[in-house]
Amino acid sequence: MLKVFCAPTRYTQGRNATAQLGAEIAALGLKGPALIIAGRSAIRLLDATWKNSLSEAGIPFTVFAFNGECSLAEIERGKAAARAINAEVIIGAGGGKVLDTARAVASDLVLSVVNCPTIASSDAPCSALSVVYTDSGEFEQYRVYRRNPDLVLVDTEVIAKSPARFLTAGMGDALATWFEARACAQGKVKNMRGGASTISALALAELCYKTLLADGTGALKALRQKEATPELERLVEANTLLSGLGFESSGLAAAHAVHNGLTTIAATHRYMHGEKVAFGVIVQLMLERQSEKVLNEVLAFSTSVGLPITLAGIGIQDPSMDILEQIAIRSTAKGETIHNEPFPVTSQSVIEALKAADAAGERFLAA
Repeated sequence: MLKVFCAPTRYTQGRNATAQLGAEIAALGLKGPALIIAGRSAIRLLDATWKNSLSEAGIPFTVFAFNGECSLAEIERGKAAARAINAEVIIGAGGGKVLDTARAVASDLVLSVVNCPTIASSDAPCSALSVVYTDSGEFEQYRVYRRNPDLVLVDTEVIAKSPARFLTAGMGDALATWFEARACAQGKVKNMRGGASTISALALAELCYKTLLADGTGALKALRQKEATPELERLVEANTLLSGLGFESSGLAAAHAVHNGLTTIAATHRYMHGEKVAFGVIVQLMLERQSEKVLNEVLAFSTSVGLPITLAGIGIQDPSMDILEQIAIRSTAKGETIHNEPFPVTSQSVIEALKAADAAGERFLAA
């Protein structure tokens, strides 16, 4: 099996980076018209900057307001808007679901795509895939594309003004990167691009984890003070670039499969992707029978930044066996990434790991 490493064509990060959006797009030889698929807060914060930056680069654009869910219906709506203006490039601006929708629209129409995350809530911006949900918020499918974004532009001045919960959720998503990458490497399975992991991808995944431990609490403090400090800059890079490259070029395993199982329970829908993935990490550690040292390190970090470590923390109070079975059956569905673990995983073993993870979290909170 060949080793495959993938990444966006260009990654640009820094304070007030949005002011350079037009110049960055032009530098890559991309032209308008552009369709900006954006969340409402992104439109409110950045509309004036888009006008200045894109106008200076001679790129006409139209803004398309995102409805809130990366669903098949929303993707089709975005495609219709892009066709209406004969778009040549799709720009996604907002959170992970906005960017997932932008990538889906661009891929279906064979257009260039630019991702401009306004929150650091997931590792979606750098990837060549989308997570598609039903209109009600239940996981439906992964869609994998031929190439990564042409440009990922991260304005840390904007992210510094975002709610702390988003940054914390991003840390939950990034927390899984090293543990899932390591499991995939041990199992010698294909990564998201159909190849084996490189040592570079594994090193980036491990650096992601180390950066979370070193800068997570400091970055949260900076965000609450609305300051783009060095700690916040490093943490945003970990959530966005290191985690994005690490997961895509190494692979996903149990943590994200458990997330997908959790989405079948309506009570979890008000919790963010990264919050559910964070609990999935603890379940993965239980499946792998990781040491108490590793488990306690993850529990301590998660607690320090406000990530959930129990089922109650993601809305599931006193789960019945039926609920646990529902989560486990979806987590172990055919083709799920939980089967990238270097040992067989069954729905029964997931039920036991869910119980063990929940109990470990409860003990940690009570200590």
